[in-house]
Amino acid sequence: QVQLVESGGGLVQAGGSLRLSCAASGDIGSITVMAWYRQAPGKQRELVARITSGGITNYADPVRGRFTISRDIAKNTAYLQMDSLKPEDTAVYYCHVVQVIRVTWGQGTQVTVSS
Repeated sequence: QVQLVESGGGLVQAGGSLRLSCAASGDIGSITVMAWYRQAPGKQRELVARITSGGITNYADPVRGRFTISRDIAKNTAYLQMDSLKPEDTAVYYCHVVQVIRVTWGQGTQVTVSS
């Protein structure tokens, strides 16, 4: 199994920044993708950003240019740097790890952006 520990969420004013972290431990071999999803109240969970084992990144249109995903392979940790935050970014953010043999979700961390 893989354990994911997320941190870095909180309350911030519009225009501010937060940095989320997702530390993976356990059976972490062959991780192909680490990603962040988010789910706002009453909405479906959506992809925010993803990074492959080769370092290729993809972003959802609403966050492109404001969020940056990165990965420290040695620490088995993914980061999501969120700048210029908007109230519509308010959601629970989930870490998502894809391996050859399984997919794992984190427990989620709340991000609240006040106007």
